[in-house]
Amino acid sequence: MKILVVDDHVLIREALSGVLKSLKSEATIVEAPNSRQAMQRIEENPEIELILLDLNLPDRDGFEVLAELRERYPAVSVVVLSASDERDNVARALDLGALGFIPKSSQREVMLSAFNLIFAGGIYVPPEILARPAPRPVPSAQLRKAVSAADLGLTDRQMDVLVLMMQGKSNKAICRVLDLAEPTVKNHVTAILKALKASNRTEAVIAAGALGVQPSRERE
Repeated sequence: MKILVVDDHVLIREALSGVLKSLKSEATIVEAPNSRQAMQRIEENPEIELILLDLNLPDRDGFEVLAELRERYPAVSVVVLSASDERDNVARALDLGALGFIPKSSQREVMLSAFNLIFAGGIYVPPEILARPAPRPVPSAQLRKAVSAADLGLTDRQMDVLVLMMQGKSNKAICRVLDLAEPTVKNHVTAILKALKASNRTEAVIAAGALGVQPSRERE
């Protein structure tokens, strides 16, 4: 596996390389300090499978680079790394096709979990970002009480699955936590997407966070 790390800080690139090597010892890490060299590295290394992209690059807007990467190299996965953890930035990055958003302030253990999820085919969204209030008016009645499964048109078990989705857990991990068969979990996920009018897991967890669902909700 070959991974490209795009960040203008040497120490950040070295730290990320260490984290990635601890998970994928056989991985080859390629580095680039700006978008221009990043594009050169991709041309020189067509076997690159994953790109870790900093949004704050010295030569170009990171969102523009993300959009170009998704258009030119649709088969290559891109994960955004950023010093900013604003909800709007997370949503924009995911809308542009990023497979995850990892704040640079994340602890090593959190990064390890995030990369494990991404390597398993999942999408990582920081739970603390999902837990923040949505930047839009919310009816006062909704603010006074926690959002229940019934409010969303879900069963209690589907709500359990949704909360674990918001924690970044894959279907297999949800199976282990709830002691359910994988087809059952898939059926619950389908029901959740329908109830939240979402087309994928990322949209579902963002919608749930906007409605006030807490990813740390205690399961009954």
